[in-house]
Amino acid sequence: MAASLITRRTFLYSGCSAVAGLEQARRRPNVLLLLADNWAFPHAGAYGDTVVATPTFDRLAKQGVVFGYAFAPNPSCTPSRSSLLTGQETHRLRDAANLYGNLAPEFPVYTDLLESAGYVVGFSGKGWGPGSPEKSGRSRNPAGRPFESFHAFLSAKPADKPFCFWFGSHDPHVPWDRGQQRKASLNAAKVRIPAFLPDHPDVRDDITNYYCEVQQFDDECGPMLEDLQRRGELDNTLVIMTSDNGWQIPRGLANCYDLGVRIPLALRLPGRIAAGQRRDDFVTIADLAPTILEAAGVPRPKDMTAQSLFSPPRRDAVFLERERHANVRRGDLGYPVRGIRTRDFLYLRNFEPDRWPAGDPEFYWAVGPFGDIDDSQSKRLLMASRPKPYFDICMGKRPAEELYDVRRDPDQVRNLASDSSYAAAKRDLRGRLDAWMKQTADPRANGPTDFWDRVPYIGPKKQ
Repeated sequence: MAASLITRRTFLYSGCSAVAGLEQARRRPNVLLLLADNWAFPHAGAYGDTVVATPTFDRLAKQGVVFGYAFAPNPSCTPSRSSLLTGQETHRLRDAANLYGNLAPEFPVYTDLLESAGYVVGFSGKGWGPGSPEKSGRSRNPAGRPFESFHAFLSAKPADKPFCFWFGSHDPHVPWDRGQQRKASLNAAKVRIPAFLPDHPDVRDDITNYYCEVQQFDDECGPMLEDLQRRGELDNTLVIMTSDNGWQIPRGLANCYDLGVRIPLALRLPGRIAAGQRRDDFVTIADLAPTILEAAGVPRPKDMTAQSLFSPPRRDAVFLERERHANVRRGDLGYPVRGIRTRDFLYLRNFEPDRWPAGDPEFYWAVGPFGDIDDSQSKRLLMASRPKPYFDICMGKRPAEELYDVRRDPDQVRNLASDSSYAAAKRDLRGRLDAWMKQTADPRANGPTDFWDRVPYIGPKKQ
């Protein structure tokens, strides 16, 4: 169903008189961000997943708009969350393009802008990060003032002020050991195994445990909507439910393939967003900063390069990137990638193909061998038996260019970059990527740079 976000206010609130509707419309909307930690598309009922139950997300999708092509611009927590807050590409944020990189105060964040405009701003759980606000030169986490819970925040805030709250769940981040009481209701036999992993009981168990934590996150979000409903604030709140990255299965997080960057996204705001929509244009969570500011009537900074989801034009592609994720290569080296995803293709450029994309095979500083893949049964299975072709696909070195026909290869395992029948498509995508890098002042548009390899890594060292 193709419909757009409506850009004019209507006053048709069910159960409200016209006068009450007008009074509500004059109020500045609140903002509630419900942010999962590594939840991948399409793992929600609203997208057709029949194994996992996500009633809260499905409710928002039904009562608002759900996005079919939403992406994290960078498959790493710190860069992705920095992009969400600033509305900018991560390569424009200098150190913050790296995991554990600093987000300098010179980059305005939407939370501070809303606070300056009279909003009360707070967060609970995982805010911006991982990283150090203090070493970034900030007096607090960019997500806002910390609170024990959303309920505590609502109870403490002045009744006459609009609010902006960030709930950062720790789910479904590894280890997948929470929400196990839900496991009996999940049918592991129906779990879809991506083509880059073997169909093995350990892999099925990993995905089932991950689903438990997806449901844990969804279950945590439901009572927050009910709290708003009881206070009469739900229909005057822009509710956003999404994720910062894809899942932590091998070839997921820290990779620019779909399961590392494609994410669920739903928004609800009656009177501003028509119910029952599905949008299939390309968006990223960087677009949330200008969207939130527009909803609140707060001017956006001129350096904010993302676009509000309330405003056309719509994109037919999204650009992706990464620098250093964990510090897992000798010499503190990252694995720089730039890419473009269209409806038909994924094109990736690997700037340092001689490096190991998943991290050095030998432990260097953080996580362990192949440390850009976090620990899981699936990773241990690949490491122990090195099954073909799965080990090479997930952990082997990659060529300078990758091209995938996602219509025929949705899991993106057959690289067509050297296939002459795709030469025209590759040439077009390469040109579009080059143009984007130049337009957004990407340092890599000017040639090789070791800037992000030299950015200090403040994450813990594994002993």
